[in-house]
Amino acid sequence: MDETAHLRTWLTLLRTPRLGPAALREQLDACGGRVDAVLDALRQRLSSLPDDTRRWLERPDERRLDDDLTWLEPPGRRLMLCTDEDFPPLLEAIAQPPAALFVTGDASLLLHPQLAIVGARGATLSGRAHARAFAQALGLAGFTITSGMADGVDGAAHVAALDAGLPTVAVVGTGPDRVYPARHHALARRLAAEGVLVSEFPPGTPARSDHFPRRNRLIAGLSLGTLVVEAGLQSGSLITARLAAEQGREVFALPGSIHNPLAHGCHRLIRDGARLVETAAEIVEVLAPAAVALGRELAVRLDGAAVSPHVETASEVDPSLQALLDALGHGLVALEDLAAFTGQAVAGLSSALLLLELEGRVESLPGNRYQRLPG
Repeated sequence: MDETAHLRTWLTLLRTPRLGPAALREQLDACGGRVDAVLDALRQRLSSLPDDTRRWLERPDERRLDDDLTWLEPPGRRLMLCTDEDFPPLLEAIAQPPAALFVTGDASLLLHPQLAIVGARGATLSGRAHARAFAQALGLAGFTITSGMADGVDGAAHVAALDAGLPTVAVVGTGPDRVYPARHHALARRLAAEGVLVSEFPPGTPARSDHFPRRNRLIAGLSLGTLVVEAGLQSGSLITARLAAEQGREVFALPGSIHNPLAHGCHRLIRDGARLVETAAEIVEVLAPAAVALGRELAVRLDGAAVSPHVETASEVDPSLQALLDALGHGLVALEDLAAFTGQAVAGLSSALLLLELEGRVESLPGNRYQRLPG
């Protein structure tokens, strides 16, 4: 099957009514990962399927599928499949992992260690300031900031990262061609050019209230931890925090004034076991071991590097990391140039650089540039 036919088959299944990601993954497992076999198997039992499912599989909307393929044509757009080698491993660990993601921008960022920053859409000035400060500090510490491109805390965190020349991930609750809220068109363009936009929903999908809890599970699932900056007691951010906790990820919350209604959600999270934090350094200290473990897993998975998980300083004993230090030399080096020089994949290279950064041997700088530190 050629690439276009392969994608068309995937898109047909992703648009099939009542065939959610769990059922699609189950069918893929039963068919040995062959998406064409899944489609054939479903069509062989049409009489047992619901009416809308049967009608779609009998006569898919070919024009809509053509439009989906047209959307995927430009550079920087991709349908990332759960069968792809670089599908985010952290998403595989959640209760309801997606079957595919529509991606606009730098897909390799989805393999970076991420920290979700979420909070109230109607955040106070101080809440937005906290979101900006934590986003920049955590980004400079090596974590990619992930949020939902909503008003308030989400938007402040994305913009702060971008303004500092740092990558950021936006998970949206619409199709990848839609912008919600509409006032974030400029932000969406920046995210696509300098970060990455991710959606579980196919092109043309409008904003719907039931889409945002699904989006929130991906924000939590992509991230090693979730920081809630401000949240009322009915805030959707509490859903993200609950999902993160259920996924075994760390949850952090900022305390606030007892007179601020947008602090009450954070205070509830803290009473329920979230970590009260006042500085970005506290988050880095908690998440650094998980980030190192993720980096080691990806280094092995993507490049086959034999990085030992049991040593304090991997670069002292691991030849591949020492070779990377040697390739860096003693000046500023762009990630793309380093990838071209070493012949390594950008995603695996980023993971190895993270290990070195957390060990204090490499410093990351705005613009995806790195330099070796003395010592």
